[in-house]
Amino acid sequence: MIKSLAVGLVAMAVLTAGGVARAADEEALAKSSGCLNCHAVDAKKMGPSFKETAAKFKGKADAQATLVAKITGAKGHPAVKASPDDVTKLVAWVLSM
Repeated sequence: MIKSLAVGLVAMAVLTAGGVARAADEEALAKSSGCLNCHAVDAKKMGPSFKETAAKFKGKADAQATLVAKITGAKGHPAVKASPDDVTKLVAWVLSM
């Protein structure tokens, strides 16, 4: 019982550390793509915060596709220098908040 609990805790720590590393990677990608010029994670700047955007789209099945299309299509959003694949990664990260 103790051994399985210890294994579970180690597995959870590894998964959490992986999630933190991915979040740091995505934040670095947001910075290098210019997203953080207008947005912040938890505060409104020129654009809404990422957390505000995540809350607005929470539970909507088409949230990711809608946001990717809006951002890459430059309709209602300034043109971005990120690739479509990077935009998809960034949108997934924002929606996970």
